[in-house]
Amino acid sequence: MGAICNSATDNYASAGIIGLNVALVLAERGLGSRVMVIAEHLPGDTSIKYTSPWAGCNFSAISGSDANALRWDRLGYAQLTRLESLEGEKSYIKRTPSTEFWDEDVPHDKIRAMSEYLEDFRILPSGELPKGVKFAVSFTTVTLNAPKYLEYLHRRLRDQHGVHFVRQRLSDIYAAFSDNNTRIVFNCSGNEAKTLGGVEDEKCYPTRGQVVLARAPGMRRNVMRHGKDYVTYIIPRPGSNGNVILGGYLQKGNGDGSTYSYETESILDRTKKLALELSENEPEILAVVAGLRPSREGGTRIQREHVIVHGLERSLVHNYGAGGTGFQAGYGMAIDAVQSVDDILSTLKSDKLRLKL
Repeated sequence: MGAICNSATDNYASAGIIGLNVALVLAERGLGSRVMVIAEHLPGDTSIKYTSPWAGCNFSAISGSDANALRWDRLGYAQLTRLESLEGEKSYIKRTPSTEFWDEDVPHDKIRAMSEYLEDFRILPSGELPKGVKFAVSFTTVTLNAPKYLEYLHRRLRDQHGVHFVRQRLSDIYAAFSDNNTRIVFNCSGNEAKTLGGVEDEKCYPTRGQVVLARAPGMRRNVMRHGKDYVTYIIPRPGSNGNVILGGYLQKGNGDGSTYSYETESILDRTKKLALELSENEPEILAVVAGLRPSREGGTRIQREHVIVHGLERSLVHNYGAGGTGFQAGYGMAIDAVQSVDDILSTLKSDKLRLKL
């Protein structure tokens, strides 16, 4: 969430991957010292309400096939691979060999678009497909250590770009305009968009996932299998001494933050069948966690809204509802959100206003 102001104002949003990407795009425009991220939770925290640290996470074909999703993915892949090339291990991003399998409902439009830019893209011949699989591709993905990547972005934004971070929760979206000089607020409130006063978007819902964090140093590749009513994935976690994320579940409308042993057993069974590295060398279970992806009927909402606060016309930019695609598509979403207020941002070079997110 963000605002343009000349003094500190209040916002409400977790500093998740969506908000941090908006801050990054603004900072890359030279506005870092005018950006403030105000959030109930900051990188390094854990809470069922703070989704981003629980992510797998990787770049995959799990996102949509509409024009926006295709463009956001392309921008995200370019940004993540560029960052990995420039920053190396300290970014907690790593180029990783990847294979994705589909049992049915192959998203050919999506795959065709991805083939145009993914490194080492290849369609696997039918003779290489496991039983029950209709289609598969291999390519070089990027895997991320989600909690460490968030902390890396936090440090980079704060130390290199002068972005300010404040821990605070607001009662409603309009409280972000408490300073009369605040002109723009970026609403990156994730799951809270359903209940946050002034937003209250009934299209929002959580999509629950349960994952197993395990130590399996022999697992150095990313593998995903998309089934009719399940998704199974193995994602190596960079900079973690051989840890992997094993998943998973996509439970629409389920806001339960508990974990269940039968789901853990299902995950272990499915992932061992997917990779010999796990079946031949028993992974050491380190933790089992659940996360709630911030989803929305109709997909991500990126929209500029004109609001009247204290008798003044201001801009509220919504950017939420990314579901499980925030890490791979969030940078592209942020570009669109920021571009929606280009007319205001263009004036910042010539005045003394401060931008706050």
